[in-house]
Amino acid sequence: MQRTTYPVVTGSSVLAVKYDGGVMMMCDTLASYGSLARFKTMSRVKAVGKHSLLGAGGEMSDFQQIMEYLKEIEVDDFNADDGLSLQPSELHTYLTRVLYNRRNKMNPLYNTLVIAGFAAGESYLGTVDNIATSYEADFLATGFGHHLAVPLMREHWTEGMTEGAARKLLEDCMRVCFYRDCRTINRFQISKATADGVLISPPYSLDTKWDYKAFVDPKAGAENGGSW
Repeated sequence: MQRTTYPVVTGSSVLAVKYDGGVMMMCDTLASYGSLARFKTMSRVKAVGKHSLLGAGGEMSDFQQIMEYLKEIEVDDFNADDGLSLQPSELHTYLTRVLYNRRNKMNPLYNTLVIAGFAAGESYLGTVDNIATSYEADFLATGFGHHLAVPLMREHWTEGMTEGAARKLLEDCMRVCFYRDCRTINRFQISKATADGVLISPPYSLDTKWDYKAFVDPKAGAENGGSW
């Protein structure tokens, strides 16, 4: 038996924020094979049950394995026919246990997951990584988004922000990720979880601007000992 010892086909950043009436998530559709932009139509956000969204960065085959686990739970819920389905907090707890179990077996699932949902009138947003570090927050980012997008979210996120403001914030952050992360492409999906259920958009592109001074002349100011 051979086990994955390092990620091979990987996805990058997943961003998510809470807003008034729901949670919104955004990620690109690229799965990179090393430094090669190999798969450009990979959906890295999935609906789980009636209330939840699951976004993934990291190894895509491991993400597919996780979705197989969750499909089994959905089938069990359907067969029970009791009107109940997996809640966002339950999904987060379950995935934390799965990733912790695989970590302890020295056969980890190389993913960082973002769990978003809306149930019982409350928004839920949490994350868990490949070593089962797990927590909840009002806004989250994985991959390079943790370095590039979180500072912008800290500055601009406000409690009770509107859906339009949440979308603008995510798009602004993802545009920065596209500029600065070479494992991101300009093809994104945005999704939301509200009281009406979950919705995932078709892929679309953002308007970009490439005539910033630092892009046009990356070494400007170097002669003065400065940096950009």
